[in-house]
Amino acid sequence: MTSLRLLPLVALFFAAGLAHAQDASRIARVTLYPGAATVERVARVAAGATKLELAGLPASFDARTIRVEADTGIRLGEFTVQDVASTEAVNPRQAELEAKIEALGDQLAQLDIERQSAELVTAYLKELGTPAENGKAAGPEGRNLSVTLDAIRQGGSDAFSRIQKVALQKRALEKQQAALQRELAKISDRNRDSRKLNLSLAAERSGDIRISYQLNGPGWQPVYRATLDSASANVEIERQALIAQNSGEDWSNVALRLSTGQPRSAPQGQAPRPWNISIREPQPVVAYAAKPMAMPAAAPAPLARRNSEEALFNVTELQGAFATEFDVPARISLPSDGRKVTVSLARQSLPMKLRVQVVPRQDPTAFLVAAGERPQGVWLPGDVQLYRDGAYIGATRWNAQEGDKLELPFGRDDLVRVTVNQGKQMNSSSGFIEQRRERQIASEYVVSNQHRQPVELLLLEPSPVSNNEQLKVESRFTPQPAKQDWDSKPGVVAWEQTLPAGSTQKFGVDYRITWPKDALVSGF
Repeated sequence: MTSLRLLPLVALFFAAGLAHAQDASRIARVTLYPGAATVERVARVAAGATKLELAGLPASFDARTIRVEADTGIRLGEFTVQDVASTEAVNPRQAELEAKIEALGDQLAQLDIERQSAELVTAYLKELGTPAENGKAAGPEGRNLSVTLDAIRQGGSDAFSRIQKVALQKRALEKQQAALQRELAKISDRNRDSRKLNLSLAAERSGDIRISYQLNGPGWQPVYRATLDSASANVEIERQALIAQNSGEDWSNVALRLSTGQPRSAPQGQAPRPWNISIREPQPVVAYAAKPMAMPAAAPAPLARRNSEEALFNVTELQGAFATEFDVPARISLPSDGRKVTVSLARQSLPMKLRVQVVPRQDPTAFLVAAGERPQGVWLPGDVQLYRDGAYIGATRWNAQEGDKLELPFGRDDLVRVTVNQGKQMNSSSGFIEQRRERQIASEYVVSNQHRQPVELLLLEPSPVSNNEQLKVESRFTPQPAKQDWDSKPGVVAWEQTLPAGSTQKFGVDYRITWPKDALVSGF
């Protein structure tokens, strides 16, 4: 009788022990950086729990970044991280796929049984119509013949319909099974080493435990879309993010935050080192016999690259005091197969100034450029898709850290025509004591505005610059340019002016270059 009373208590004890050891964690939030991620898991523990075990964690996370927090009423103790080899660990997604493939196999086996049963019926019905050895049919005779024939007809129709239906069902199930097997093969090919976290605790009441850690590899890169409304001179910039991860664990229905911060970079700068200089004693010259030079050995690949997959993104390091963060409004599901998903982050409308820019010495084509103040915040370098009045123009690379201004090109302006007229090109010699050679180069640029409204013109001319005092350059411009060394580029002069509708403007350049007769000059 006593042993019977103890049975419920023993069962309750074992049930509690299983609940303590059960891994019921889920990924609740992920913060993505360019080339890294912070993953936050949440595990629910019952009152009285003393231990929590999280298995199947990715082997690539940094154990030094683990952070554990708990609700009120749960005291945390020590925790340990244990590496589990791929031969011992099973990826949760792999286990799920194997279970689905096994279930589909059971369904296919059941359909085979139904097909074989229907084939037995059709074989029996065929036997009824086969003459016996005495030449008579094996079926019934007389008044029962019509009833029997109706039963055979109905049974045959049902049997053949069932065979056809089973074939269609098998075809659909086999397609599902083949797709799951392909996905399973991809997961099996990847490194499946994992880690297990063992955490001691004392739970006075039920609650949540939050475990966060950092991963290297997952990340995002910015993609921008710039749309110009030429009538209002406004540019709408849409931030987009291209995200991907192959950490070994799927992210299902998680809250996603994107940050422009760089947690992988050094947290502090270098300390100053003493700068010592001294006079080096001359070393005696020793002659050695020449030896054949051995070919240098190939440098080994970095360890992080040899033992891991290629990086998902080419990460550009950005040092900054602050970071811009985005909370993606909808929850995201991202499998661990490296696929890249695009999400929209924000839109911003910026007032811009439009100008037509041309460098006729290099290319007589005029291009429309929108210029304005750089928007506030941290903007990582990224590709920009360009649209002008709804039409796609092309793409370019934008690095907001290169200057304080935002300048975006928006394609050719075919209504601004530029003609290049080459003037006199003359070579001569001068001087009696010190003979020098001379070259004169002249050009004229004719710019016509065929728009129905005025345009702002920026004409740039890269004039020759001497890097030697014996090489003299004299420049004459008509009219005089507004700026010298435009945009801090030596020798580049700029004309900035408004061209009225239907007007034409001429720009003249004339260079006289002299150098010693015996010197060789490059750059013409």
